Amino acid sequence: MARSRKDSKGRVLRKGETQRKCDGKYVYTYTDPEGRRRSIYSKDIKILREREEQLVKDQLDGLDTYVAGSATINFVFDRYISTKTELRDTTKTNYKYMYNRFVRDGFGRKKIAGVKFSDVLQFYQHLIKDKAMQINTLETIHTVLHPTFQLALRDNIIRTNPSDGVMAQIKKLPGKNHGVRHALTLEQQRAFVKYIEDNPKFDRWVPIFKFLLGTGCRIGEAIGIRWEDVDFEKRLININHSLVYYSREYKEHPTCTFSISLPKTEAGIRIIPMMDAVYEALQKELTEQQQNGFNETEIDGMKGFIFMNRFGNVHNPQAINRAIKRIYETYNAEEMVKAVKEHREPLLLPHFSCHHLRHTFCSRFCENETNLKVIQSIMGHANIETTLDIYAEVTETKKHEAIEELAHKIDVF
Repeated sequence: MARSRKDSKGRVLRKGETQRKCDGKYVYTYTDPEGRRRSIYSKDIKILREREEQLVKDQLDGLDTYVAGSATINFVFDRYISTKTELRDTTKTNYKYMYNRFVRDGFGRKKIAGVKFSDVLQFYQHLIKDKAMQINTLETIHTVLHPTFQLALRDNIIRTNPSDGVMAQIKKLPGKNHGVRHALTLEQQRAFVKYIEDNPKFDRWVPIFKFLLGTGCRIGEAIGIRWEDVDFEKRLININHSLVYYSREYKEHPTCTFSISLPKTEAGIRIIPMMDAVYEALQKELTEQQQNGFNETEIDGMKGFIFMNRFGNVHNPQAINRAIKRIYETYNAEEMVKAVKEHREPLLLPHFSCHHLRHTFCSRFCENETNLKVIQSIMGHANIETTLDIYAEVTETKKHEAIEELAHKIDVF
């Protein structure tokens, strides 16, 4: 049996502890995360052991690794997200989802102290080129990575934030779609609406799609709209909340659920005038529900939601996107056959989602309205730059159309 080591007072020393003979100081020796031998000292064995316990706790918490500069980006992100107690559960869940899907298993494993500007730039370029990621999605990634590096900077783990200026550099790349979702053309929009109106298989989707195309609402705002938010007499729609469908932890297992979310900015709360098509679609929906029953779903104390699926519940946004996919695939297949029979070019619908319908409304609006503040207000854009991006895209197209129209009107060439 090994003999226990003791100090000068006969007390048994623990593993890693020694007492120097020269001055009687107690020493605790340990190995840091970098594999280097380190020591802490004290004249009092009790104080030394208190420091030992704190050191062990720090190592278990990862602080020792953090301070030593060998922490990974993953470690710092987890530390950052745990401090964001002011974030809504839905926002925090979205941040975690995006980080875990695109960062954690690759770039996130890098040691944060060694990451350079060029590393972040190359990572973002990889997401765009190899993962075919859109700029707006990349901006969400940047939204969680930049403050992660910023936390390490404030904690003096790194000297500069390597993600500073990366998005500006990315947006300078030529030939990139900087987050703009292309709208349906006027002909495509008309074809889409006419097809679902004339097709018994899809006509139940008419009210919500006319609502989306006639208001420019975000999908969460549309599925969360209630009858009390609609003023038929004044023909106004009050957008004051959104319905979100997100994953959350429940008894150690993830589950998906609906929740009411308030707009993140004041711009999200707005009043939208009803155009005739929207008014008629909502009146038709009201008449049908008066005969067949209303939506009885209650979410966070709210009920009376207008749009519902065939089971009488609120719509899942992904279910709507899947319906859109079924519609344009079926339409395109039929349109190809018709075009051949009629000896003409087919008018095909592109791949699109709910958000493209919002962008389509905005594009139609920009084609007929020049006051950017009015457009921004109706769309609920927090930043005028978002409105400007769409307006610029629309006016660029209109310039070509105007020149072609001019060429037909003046026969001088």
